[in-house]
Amino acid sequence: MTLEAAFEFFADPQNLAEITPPWLHFRILEAPERAYRGARIRYRLRIKGVRVRWLTAITEWRPPHTFTDVQLSGPYRLWEHTHRLTPVAGGTEIYDHVRYRVPGGDVVDRLVVRRLLDEIFDYRRTRIAELFGD
Repeated sequence: MTLEAAFEFFADPQNLAEITPPWLHFRILEAPERAYRGARIRYRLRIKGVRVRWLTAITEWRPPHTFTDVQLSGPYRLWEHTHRLTPVAGGTEIYDHVRYRVPGGDVVDRLVVRRLLDEIFDYRRTRIAELFGD
């Protein structure tokens, strides 16, 4: 997939549901048709059976290379997710960098959250490969 095509996929907030594990019961409640700097995306999901409402904002938007979303309200004390897309031979490399803090600190992170995030991003990687090839 080309860099531009990959970025276009991520520019459509509805595609987030395509790469989110079904066991999170993810649903977008409010989003623009296309992301942009300042856009807000409101959604809900279930984490370990607990219903969570989440509001994020796109704080950085530099097509076709990078964008960042931050949590305005939700389960984390801090959530900053930067997506970087880089052209490589035969396609596009997608790199996610997440800065986060959880209520309960390092213990909760070690026992629950880090493992959960690994599962979510492993699913995302597999799903993107299914949709677009390695």
